[in-house]
Amino acid sequence: MTMDRLALFGASGHGKVVADAALAAGWRSVVFFDDAWPEREDNRHWPVIGDLAAMLAGADSFDAAIVSIGNCQIRWEKQQALAAAGIPLATVVHPRACVSRFAALGAGTVVMAGAVVNADAVIGEACIVNTGATIDHDCTLAHGVHVSPGANLSGGVRVGASSWIGVGAAVRQGIEIGTGAMIGAGAVVVGPVKDGATVVGIPARGQIK
Repeated sequence: MTMDRLALFGASGHGKVVADAALAAGWRSVVFFDDAWPEREDNRHWPVIGDLAAMLAGADSFDAAIVSIGNCQIRWEKQQALAAAGIPLATVVHPRACVSRFAALGAGTVVMAGAVVNADAVIGEACIVNTGATIDHDCTLAHGVHVSPGANLSGGVRVGASSWIGVGAAVRQGIEIGTGAMIGAGAVVVGPVKDGATVVGIPARGQIK
Protein backbone atom coordinates (compact mmCIF):
# COMPACT_ATOMS: atom_id res chain seq x y z
CA MET A 1 0.00 0.00 0.00
CA THR A 2 1.31 3.44 -0.95
CA MET A 3 1.42 5.64 2.15
CA ASP A 4 0.87 9.00 0.50
CA ARG A 5 -2.58 10.31 1.44
CA LEU A 6 -4.73 8.84 4.23
CA ALA A 7 -8.40 9.75 4.57
CA LEU A 8 -9.99 9.73 8.02
CA PHE A 9 -13.73 9.68 8.64
CA GLY A 10 -14.56 11.42 11.91
CA ALA A 11 -13.07 14.83 12.71
CA SER A 12 -13.02 14.34 16.48
CA GLY A 13 -10.42 14.59 19.23
CA HIS A 14 -9.81 10.89 18.73
CA GLY A 15 -9.35 11.66 15.04
CA LYS A 16 -6.54 14.07 15.90
CA VAL A 17 -4.69 11.28 17.73
CA VAL A 18 -5.19 8.87 14.83
CA ALA A 19 -3.94 11.49 12.37
CA ASP A 20 -0.87 12.22 14.49
CA ALA A 21 -0.11 8.48 14.82
CA ALA A 22 -0.53 8.01 11.06
CA LEU A 23 1.93 10.78 10.25
CA ALA A 24 4.40 9.39 12.80
CA ALA A 25 4.00 5.96 11.18
CA GLY A 26 5.00 7.28 7.76
CA TRP A 27 1.89 8.60 6.03
CA ARG A 28 2.78 11.75 4.11
CA SER A 29 -0.54 13.57 4.50
CA VAL A 30 -3.91 13.24 6.19
CA VAL A 31 -7.31 14.63 5.26
CA PHE A 32 -10.62 14.39 7.13
CA PHE A 33 -14.19 13.72 6.13
CA ASP A 34 -17.08 14.24 8.55
CA ASP A 35 -20.87 14.45 8.27
CA ALA A 36 -20.69 17.82 10.08
CA TRP A 37 -19.14 19.26 6.90
CA PRO A 38 -19.48 22.00 5.55
CA GLU A 39 -20.17 23.57 8.96
CA ARG A 40 -16.94 21.99 10.16
CA GLU A 41 -14.06 22.84 7.85
CA ASP A 42 -11.06 21.66 9.82
CA ASN A 43 -9.91 19.43 12.68
CA ARG A 44 -7.42 22.00 13.99
CA HIS A 45 -4.33 20.97 12.01
CA TRP A 46 -6.07 19.15 9.13
CA PRO A 47 -8.79 20.11 6.64
CA VAL A 48 -12.25 18.56 6.58
CA ILE A 49 -13.11 18.38 2.89
CA GLY A 50 -16.45 16.58 2.73
CA ASP A 51 -18.98 14.20 4.24
CA LEU A 52 -19.26 10.41 3.90
CA ALA A 53 -20.91 10.69 0.49
CA ALA A 54 -18.03 12.85 -0.75
CA MET A 55 -15.54 10.38 0.70
CA LEU A 56 -17.12 7.47 -1.13
CA ALA A 57 -17.33 9.46 -4.37
CA GLY A 58 -13.74 10.67 -4.16
CA ALA A 59 -12.04 7.44 -3.17
CA ASP A 60 -9.52 7.76 -6.00
CA SER A 61 -8.06 10.88 -4.33
CA PHE A 62 -6.50 8.97 -1.40
CA ASP A 63 -4.63 5.69 -0.92
CA ALA A 64 -6.52 4.26 2.05
CA ALA A 65 -8.96 5.22 4.78
CA ILE A 66 -9.66 4.65 8.44
CA VAL A 67 -12.65 5.48 10.63
CA SER A 68 -11.57 7.76 13.49
CA ILE A 69 -14.72 7.68 15.63
CA GLY A 70 -14.55 6.67 19.29
CA ASN A 71 -18.04 5.15 19.53
CA CYS A 72 -17.55 1.43 18.94
CA GLN A 73 -20.79 0.61 17.16
CA ILE A 74 -20.73 3.68 14.91
CA ARG A 75 -17.07 3.09 14.05
CA TRP A 76 -17.86 -0.46 12.94
CA GLU A 77 -20.91 0.61 10.91
CA LYS A 78 -18.93 3.31 9.06
CA GLN A 79 -16.06 0.90 8.41
CA GLN A 80 -18.49 -1.58 6.87
CA ALA A 81 -19.77 1.18 4.57
CA LEU A 82 -16.22 1.96 3.42
CA ALA A 83 -15.41 -1.72 2.90
CA ALA A 84 -18.61 -2.26 0.91
CA ALA A 85 -17.54 0.59 -1.38
CA GLY A 86 -14.21 -1.13 -1.99
CA ILE A 87 -12.11 1.50 -0.21
CA PRO A 88 -8.79 0.11 1.10
CA LEU A 89 -8.66 0.21 4.90
CA ALA A 90 -5.46 1.14 6.71
CA THR A 91 -4.07 -0.16 9.99
CA VAL A 92 -2.15 2.46 11.96
CA VAL A 93 0.52 1.61 14.55
CA HIS A 94 2.34 4.46 16.24
CA PRO A 95 6.11 3.88 16.06
CA ARG A 96 6.34 4.15 19.84
CA ALA A 97 3.90 1.26 20.31
CA CYS A 98 5.27 -2.25 20.82
CA VAL A 99 3.44 -4.86 18.75
CA SER A 100 4.75 -8.43 18.69
CA ARG A 101 5.63 -9.88 15.30
CA PHE A 102 3.42 -12.79 16.36
CA ALA A 103 0.33 -10.64 16.99
CA ALA A 104 -2.37 -10.00 14.38
CA LEU A 105 -4.12 -6.68 13.73
CA GLY A 106 -7.31 -6.35 11.71
CA ALA A 107 -8.06 -3.74 9.05
CA GLY A 108 -8.99 -0.32 10.39
CA THR A 109 -7.38 -0.92 13.78
CA VAL A 110 -5.22 1.73 15.46
CA VAL A 111 -2.53 1.19 18.11
CA MET A 112 -1.46 4.37 19.89
CA ALA A 113 1.83 5.49 21.44
CA GLY A 114 2.99 3.50 24.44
CA ALA A 115 0.62 0.60 23.83
CA VAL A 116 1.85 -3.00 24.01
CA VAL A 117 0.37 -5.94 22.08
CA ASN A 118 2.06 -9.22 23.00
CA ALA A 119 2.62 -12.54 21.22
CA ASP A 120 -0.37 -14.38 19.75
CA ALA A 121 -2.82 -11.60 20.57
CA VAL A 122 -5.45 -11.27 17.85
CA ILE A 123 -7.00 -7.82 17.44
CA GLY A 124 -10.05 -7.66 15.18
CA GLU A 125 -11.07 -5.02 12.66
CA ALA A 126 -11.84 -1.40 13.61
CA CYS A 127 -10.36 -1.72 17.11
CA ILE A 128 -8.65 0.96 19.18
CA VAL A 129 -5.72 0.07 21.43
CA ASN A 130 -5.32 3.46 23.02
CA THR A 131 -2.40 5.28 24.61
CA GLY A 132 -0.45 3.13 27.06
CA ALA A 133 -2.90 0.20 26.96
CA THR A 134 -1.58 -3.36 27.16
CA ILE A 135 -2.94 -6.47 25.44
CA ASP A 136 -1.10 -9.52 26.74
CA HIS A 137 -0.40 -12.88 25.11
CA ASP A 138 -3.23 -14.90 23.54
CA CYS A 139 -5.90 -12.24 23.99
CA THR A 140 -8.65 -12.10 21.36
CA LEU A 141 -10.55 -8.91 20.59
CA ALA A 142 -13.52 -9.06 18.20
CA HIS A 143 -14.28 -6.19 15.81
CA GLY A 144 -14.96 -2.69 17.06
CA VAL A 145 -13.42 -3.03 20.54
CA HIS A 146 -11.94 0.03 22.28
CA VAL A 147 -9.28 -0.53 24.95
CA SER A 148 -8.92 2.90 26.56
CA PRO A 149 -5.73 4.64 27.71
CA GLY A 150 -3.87 2.79 30.44
CA ALA A 151 -6.17 -0.25 30.47
CA ASN A 152 -4.56 -3.68 30.88
CA LEU A 153 -5.76 -7.03 29.60
CA SER A 154 -3.92 -10.02 31.06
CA GLY A 155 -3.18 -13.14 29.03
CA GLY A 156 -5.95 -15.06 27.31
CA VAL A 157 -8.70 -12.46 27.74
CA ARG A 158 -11.51 -12.59 25.17
CA VAL A 159 -13.50 -9.44 24.38
CA GLY A 160 -16.71 -9.45 22.32
CA ALA A 161 -17.55 -7.08 19.47
CA SER A 162 -18.04 -3.37 20.16
CA SER A 163 -17.14 -3.62 23.85
CA TRP A 164 -15.41 -0.72 25.59
CA ILE A 165 -12.71 -1.17 28.24
CA GLY A 166 -12.51 2.05 30.28
CA VAL A 167 -9.49 4.15 31.18
CA GLY A 168 -7.16 2.37 33.59
CA ALA A 169 -9.28 -0.78 33.86
CA ALA A 170 -7.63 -4.15 34.53
CA VAL A 171 -8.89 -7.55 33.39
CA ARG A 172 -7.64 -10.76 35.01
CA GLN A 173 -6.19 -13.51 32.81
CA GLY A 174 -8.58 -15.81 30.98
CA ILE A 175 -11.69 -13.65 31.51
CA GLU A 176 -14.38 -13.49 28.82
CA ILE A 177 -16.15 -10.18 28.19
CA GLY A 178 -19.30 -10.31 26.10
CA THR A 179 -20.50 -8.29 23.12
CA GLY A 180 -21.39 -4.64 23.64
CA ALA A 181 -20.14 -4.57 27.23
CA MET A 182 -18.82 -1.51 29.06
CA ILE A 183 -16.03 -1.78 31.63
CA GLY A 184 -15.86 1.34 33.81
CA ALA A 185 -12.78 3.46 34.32
CA GLY A 186 -10.44 1.91 36.88
CA ALA A 187 -12.52 -1.25 37.22
CA VAL A 188 -10.87 -4.56 38.10
CA VAL A 189 -12.57 -7.42 36.27
CA VAL A 190 -12.09 -10.80 37.94
CA GLY A 191 -15.09 -12.67 36.51
CA PRO A 192 -16.94 -13.02 33.19
CA VAL A 193 -18.97 -10.08 31.87
CA LYS A 194 -22.23 -10.77 30.03
CA ASP A 195 -23.29 -9.28 26.70
CA GLY A 196 -24.46 -5.67 27.08
CA ALA A 197 -23.44 -5.39 30.73
CA THR A 198 -21.87 -2.35 32.37
CA VAL A 199 -19.53 -3.16 35.27
CA VAL A 200 -17.66 -0.80 37.60
CA GLY A 201 -15.57 -0.88 40.74
CA ILE A 202 -13.03 -3.15 42.48
CA PRO A 203 -13.90 -5.92 41.97
CA ALA A 204 -16.09 -4.96 39.03
CA ARG A 205 -19.82 -5.42 39.50
CA GLY A 206 -22.81 -4.21 37.54
CA GLN A 207 -26.01 -4.99 35.74
CA ILE A 208 -27.37 -5.81 32.31
CA LYS A 209 -28.46 -2.78 30.33
